[in-house]
Amino acid sequence: MAKYIFVTGGVVSGLGKGITAASLGRLLIERGLNVTIQKLDPYLNVDPGTMSPMEHGEVFVTEDGAETDLDIGHYERFLGRSLTRGSTRTGGQIYLNVINKERRGEYLGKNVQIVPHITNEIIDTMKSVGEGQDIVIVEVGGTVGDIESMTFIEAISQFRKQLGHGNSLSIHVTLLPHLPMSGEVKTKLTQASVRELSSMGVRPDIIVLRSGADIELDEEGRKKIVMFCNLDSINDVIHNKDCRSIYEVPLVLKDQKLDDNVLAKLGMTASQSEMKEWRKLVKHLLNGYETKKIALVGKYTTMPDAYISVMESIKLAGVEVGVKPQITLVDCGEIEKKGAKQVLAGFDAIVLAGGFGTRGVLGMIHTVQYVRENDIPFLGICLGMQVSVIEYARNVIGMEGADSTEFRPDTKYPVVHIMENQKEVTGKGGSMRLGLYDCHIKSGTLASKLYKAKTIQERHRHRYEFNNEFRGKLEGLVISGENNGLVEIVENPKNKFFIACQFHPEFLSKPGSPHPLFVGLMKASR
Repeated sequence: MAKYIFVTGGVVSGLGKGITAASLGRLLIERGLNVTIQKLDPYLNVDPGTMSPMEHGEVFVTEDGAETDLDIGHYERFLGRSLTRGSTRTGGQIYLNVINKERRGEYLGKNVQIVPHITNEIIDTMKSVGEGQDIVIVEVGGTVGDIESMTFIEAISQFRKQLGHGNSLSIHVTLLPHLPMSGEVKTKLTQASVRELSSMGVRPDIIVLRSGADIELDEEGRKKIVMFCNLDSINDVIHNKDCRSIYEVPLVLKDQKLDDNVLAKLGMTASQSEMKEWRKLVKHLLNGYETKKIALVGKYTTMPDAYISVMESIKLAGVEVGVKPQITLVDCGEIEKKGAKQVLAGFDAIVLAGGFGTRGVLGMIHTVQYVRENDIPFLGICLGMQVSVIEYARNVIGMEGADSTEFRPDTKYPVVHIMENQKEVTGKGGSMRLGLYDCHIKSGTLASKLYKAKTIQERHRHRYEFNNEFRGKLEGLVISGENNGLVEIVENPKNKFFIACQFHPEFLSKPGSPHPLFVGLMKASR
């Protein structure tokens, strides 16, 4: 049976529990172990698919079509493997499963309660991902003390007893504040958070302290944490300062021998690893090459996490190409107000990201027109492809008012729409395409040069499609990728690099294996 590592957070949210969990996973994989990660989000939404990106950041999509928290994207990039819907569970899913079982009579008339029925459901969820794994890392979202997370902490307490001594450990991530007035580093918040977690039945075995890059924790401070938090030794105190890149975090943890300590506590042995390739990646990211200015145009730019996978894909492609991208988030509403030339002049390449709804679409159309007319390297993603088709129909073909039925249901030229028979075409039901689909590449196109393959697979999250009634009517715009009659990629061969895709290539970019579309964009920016 797999051994389990539980990662919780205290004091404040946003400390980087996901990066900590993913980094530890990377360290253990480098040592030859089979490792997976599961995220437990206590919120009562069934999944983040209906949340605004301004509320919760990016919605990441797995191969099997699960809409998940953005941490799953970090897990995939750090672990270098694809995860499934089993890698994420929300409070909404847990409670819904239990209620559905109660309605079906599966509890045989018993009084259904938080303990044991909800906690058992959580435990079963954690067990479900353990098959074939040496270690399962379980991250609990939110902050210890939140009322939503109490049930999950109780389930972990029960599960640890079931697993038995030496088969699990708890890692608690907390804030290490610095008071400028006195020049002191304070550990009292960590002590209080650990005391609260321990009172709920989970005693941390290792504490990871997050702080600013200029904060130092001396040996006396470590000993104080060991004493007041009931740890075994100062080796159980890990100081994780702010890094210049998230990909540096595994090395920071490695240098403090976190992986050695974890394996010792779990009674496991594994081969050693110096993380040579990972260190090489970090060196390229930090010390970079020629800087290129990349504009990322979208609707949700006040929440950078809404585009986290796109930004990471750009950075990873830059390493591959030998370019250090300087990414600027540009709100499409600003382009609508000021004009594309005023806002976008001076950028070496432009990415137009996905989104839903009518807000800012005119600014997106202006963006596409600007890059097309000025031959600026361009990558459109999801809505970015749909807007590219709309702009071309309006400004090149002369279809005045061409639009998507999402924005204008009565448009004379519905170049983008919802297909009535989409369920039959996609074979997966519903009106939204989610998850992995094949894409057949047309030879002799830019896409074929980038992919070097006839058939690829990409992840989708969208509802509207290119309207096939307009095939052949948009002369000059090449359809270079499609699946079962659905248009997946379009490109404009008159530009040196103008390509737009209906899918989300950012979900497949990983360190050492950046996505071909982003690599092509970075090459074109030079």
